[in-house]
Amino acid sequence: MTPEVRTARLLLTPYTPGDEESFVALFQDVRVSRWMGDGPSPEAEDRALFGGVFTKVYARGLFDVWAVREGGRTVGHAEIKPTPESGGHEIVYALAPDVWGRGLGTELAGALVAEGFGRLGLREVYATVAAENGASLALLGRIGFRHVRDVEEEDGSTTRLLVRAREGTGTDSR
Repeated sequence: MTPEVRTARLLLTPYTPGDEESFVALFQDVRVSRWMGDGPSPEAEDRALFGGVFTKVYARGLFDVWAVREGGRTVGHAEIKPTPESGGHEIVYALAPDVWGRGLGTELAGALVAEGFGRLGLREVYATVAAENGASLALLGRIGFRHVRDVEEEDGSTTRLLVRAREGTGTDSR
């Protein structure tokens, strides 16, 4: 069961059916979706993805998925999930553009790393980021992620695989 997670300014909660419109609005915003998965999707696909959070992810206990809230308003999305690209668990996060530039991304990514190392007991946490997404690459670098390798995508773009090792494992890059 996905637990609630609190930071200084954010509350991460499991989604409820009432979150569908805010989820779809976030994923339909091209400033956000350009960096998510394969990029912008039709609205129907994002609605199906939201439904899958309940029928697949939560129902089967596959991994943690959260609505990210600030002051009661949904401002983002977050996940920690196993991925074949990394061979481990990857953090995924997205915030609405109207909250960018306030340090919430750093706060959110840090909370996801803490969940991975703490509750999940992971030795390493991964992230995949489009090579052109300088803001996310800088954010992850500031919180201790290091570059592992580049992955060439079918469309010719490059994705960077990053890792952060838990302190005390002998592999932490800081």
